[in-house]
Amino acid sequence: MSNPNHVEKVSSIIKVLNGGIEFYSDATEKVESQSIKTVLQQMINDKQAAITTLQPFAVAEKGEHEDDSAVAVDIRNMYTKIISSLTSNSHHTFVSQLEEVEDKILAELRDALKEDQPAACTMALNKVLTDMKRNHDQMRALQKSTA
Repeated sequence: MSNPNHVEKVSSIIKVLNGGIEFYSDATEKVESQSIKTVLQQMINDKQAAITTLQPFAVAEKGEHEDDSAVAVDIRNMYTKIISSLTSNSHHTFVSQLEEVEDKILAELRDALKEDQPAACTMALNKVLTDMKRNHDQMRALQKSTA
């Protein structure tokens, strides 16, 4: 490693996490099932914790906190709002699209882990990856149960 403090791609992960939080927040307002709302709120909490874990590395990468959200997640959120207004099973529509957000988060994490990161950053990314895999699996199970 040429620079042991050089961090790559952490800001993009935070953008996707921020977009996911916005999307999950919208979904909690739209779904009626209290059990689904509880799961979605836990996912929001997990994403906020992941951002807290990763934010020091985003500062190392960009020189400032990352507060933006990913455009792709924002577009998916708009798409889901439109589709859910047209479908009778809006719970499943939201859950399906949220599962796609989980896929995007995992892809961003794996992409960052391919980089030559400082050891502390790699450890943080692996911890967040473990937590986000759990969220992904839970969202996939919820997707199947709402179909």
